[in-house]
Amino acid sequence: MVAVSPDHAQGPTREGPSSNDEGDAFVGEYYDNLRLLSEGSVNRHFDAYTDIDWQSPEFAVIEDDERWILPATDPLGGHPWYLAAPRDLQIEIGRYRQANVAKVGLQFEGILVGGFMNYATSLTNGDPEYRYCLHESAEECNHMMMFQEMVNRVDRRAAGMNRVLRFLAPFIPLAAKGFPTLFFIGVLAGEEPIDHTQKAVLREGGNLHPIMRRVMQIHVAEEARHISFAHQWIERRVPRLGRAQRFLVSLALPIIMRVLADAIMIPPKSFWERFDIPEQVRKDLFWTGSRGRGLLTEVFADVRMLADRAGLRTPLAKLVWRALLIDGRSSRFRSEPQRGPGQHIAA
Repeated sequence: MVAVSPDHAQGPTREGPSSNDEGDAFVGEYYDNLRLLSEGSVNRHFDAYTDIDWQSPEFAVIEDDERWILPATDPLGGHPWYLAAPRDLQIEIGRYRQANVAKVGLQFEGILVGGFMNYATSLTNGDPEYRYCLHESAEECNHMMMFQEMVNRVDRRAAGMNRVLRFLAPFIPLAAKGFPTLFFIGVLAGEEPIDHTQKAVLREGGNLHPIMRRVMQIHVAEEARHISFAHQWIERRVPRLGRAQRFLVSLALPIIMRVLADAIMIPPKSFWERFDIPEQVRKDLFWTGSRGRGLLTEVFADVRMLADRAGLRTPLAKLVWRALLIDGRSSRFRSEPQRGPGQHIAA
């Protein structure tokens, strides 16, 4: 009798006909990558309260601190209306905006943790996905504590997601067990916009408040593993779906990306009302103006690359991408820096 390594035990395939991993050229590399990701979570991880010195004087939040003025990489930060606003209003808007982004992040990651727990219960003993799902869940819990601590200190008025998504939040994790492909697409739809925005801010290298800089550094470092897992999971599982299922997923992918991009990137109604921001400014940024459309298409360059590799960018699907204003050039590699707003919009 030949012993079978538990590291290569096959978890159930929830969608499409089940298959045996023996002879699958991709599965060995996939499980090797999962082990690397899990080892990375063990050897390089962060704690919300040991890796951030919240009591340090440099982390103090002062109301008139100009470091809360939004950077140019933020959609609102570069808009003429914001640039022309009084300095104290720029600071107040910046504090609320950054706190609200953190609140959205922790709310979304709470949804992910629930989904990963549901998905993990569907896996068989010995499946390496189980271990990594729990590693990621633990890291997301630390992110939630980190984001909440930031909100508590910066601006407790932050509402986070819009009311519709907050209402749906308890039900979304249920999809992880019955419709895992759609769940993992949703994972990327939430993670990619936040990750893209934070990387852009860090690359700009502006005069950020230390709380902002440290929180983003930690989140970006660990989110790289999370996004890598979701990319690899989709790239491995989609080819196993039946033809009809792949067709439906190819159309669902851009729709989920756009719906969640709106929910995560657009501040709630209370934000615009609180600061009496003109409706035209909101339209310019999300997504009528060239700056807003450029940002929207840049955010999903990596997802388009994934869709190309997974065979999900069919001619019909590309029409959906274009209709939703998220089409454009695909990345050549993960996290490829973009050339500038509007330059990747499909012709």
